[in-house]
Amino acid sequence: MKQKINLLIGFSAVVLIALSAIQYYLVKTAYEYKVEQFRSEIKEKIAKITNDYSDIDSTIFNKKDLLYKQLAENYIRDKKTRFHIKNQLLQNEFKSELTRKLQEEFENEVPDLEIDFAIVLDKFVIYDATKEADTIFAEKPFIENKLYGNLASLDDAFLIRNYVGTTSGSLQQELNSDYKLLTEDTLYVSIQNWETIVLKRMTLILVFAVFSILTLITLFVIALKALIKQKKMSDIKTDFINNITHELKTPLTTLSVSTKILERKDIRDNDENFQNILGTINRQNNRLQNLIDQVMTNSLGYEEIELHKEKVSMPDFLNSIISDFQLAFPNVSIATDFNSEKVNLNLDKFHLTTAIANVLENAVKYGCKNIYVKASLAENQFSISISDDGIGISKSKHPLLFDKFYRVEQGNLHDAKGLGLGLYYVDQIIKAHQGTINVMSDLGKGATFDLRFSI
Repeated sequence: MKQKINLLIGFSAVVLIALSAIQYYLVKTAYEYKVEQFRSEIKEKIAKITNDYSDIDSTIFNKKDLLYKQLAENYIRDKKTRFHIKNQLLQNEFKSELTRKLQEEFENEVPDLEIDFAIVLDKFVIYDATKEADTIFAEKPFIENKLYGNLASLDDAFLIRNYVGTTSGSLQQELNSDYKLLTEDTLYVSIQNWETIVLKRMTLILVFAVFSILTLITLFVIALKALIKQKKMSDIKTDFINNITHELKTPLTTLSVSTKILERKDIRDNDENFQNILGTINRQNNRLQNLIDQVMTNSLGYEEIELHKEKVSMPDFLNSIISDFQLAFPNVSIATDFNSEKVNLNLDKFHLTTAIANVLENAVKYGCKNIYVKASLAENQFSISISDDGIGISKSKHPLLFDKFYRVEQGNLHDAKGLGLGLYYVDQIIKAHQGTINVMSDLGKGATFDLRFSI
């Protein structure tokens, strides 16, 4: 059974991970699509603004065109100028002016976005009269080759468009040579907080994805808890079937011992002893007859337990319980301290007898040889303290001690018989009487149960 449950849990976990991975893939794909969609929108908007530099300022455009022609013709006249062309292009005099005008254009046309840009020089190629290409400059886009703009890096920038420019010229008087100049620039823009913008557009998808994952995890946890609870209930049912004879053993043992004592002639001839033993038999017979009812009622909460209260005289009531207990467990030494004056309490005699007997029997179950029972009356409260020298209870297990079906498992006593209902029943009965129960114990130091009732 345990192996099947472990396999089921493992399989469910794998399915949950697989579904989460699929959900992650779908969200990632949707994000990538939204990013591409956003980039396309930006390209379309900015491409309209920067169709040509001449659209921004024709004067600057003419200056740029004249600079390019001048550098090309200087190179044709003197090849040594090749190494100066790049620097002169990058340090042109209209660089800051064109940057400012483009920035203003972006702010006017796209006011809802914070845009930084860079126009990067890619190529500078001269074709002579024979159509042979002389590549003065050709590199991949680098931010170091920035012609215009304030962008500091291309790492997170969008490529908007390439500008390819051609210029023709002639040096007939000097070299009898015609030429063509081809230049290529690339515009990059960076949108501040563009990831946030994309994520806002994905709000519905993200909410649905997170809700789906949380729902899956919640359903998995609920199913897992239900499965564990079902297994626990199944184990409890098995334990109940296997251990019900143990629960009946104490009253049967007491009856057996009492019956054998009655066979002795000296007991039968002593009327007082005979009546004491007969009283024990009657009490245990009543307990045995009601034991099945107890097993049913101890599964109820204290609010649902129906008490039949009557006047009970203390400590006489405790003496009768201890007397019966000593008959059943003659090898356990039990000492009492009932110094309090006699007091009558309004209690359910049967339920409280069973509750106190459960505490005593629980001590024996977990290895005690000596028990000390003390009763006292103080501040309108009657206190019953039951101490033992058993193996004790680890403090980490105290919060679980009165839980239904919980059984302390430690040392070589993990197979101690029981349904895990004894202390739960004690707790519910004390609460039904509007009393309190506390435990003081540590591993290897025995345990003390303190029961208190208001008078």
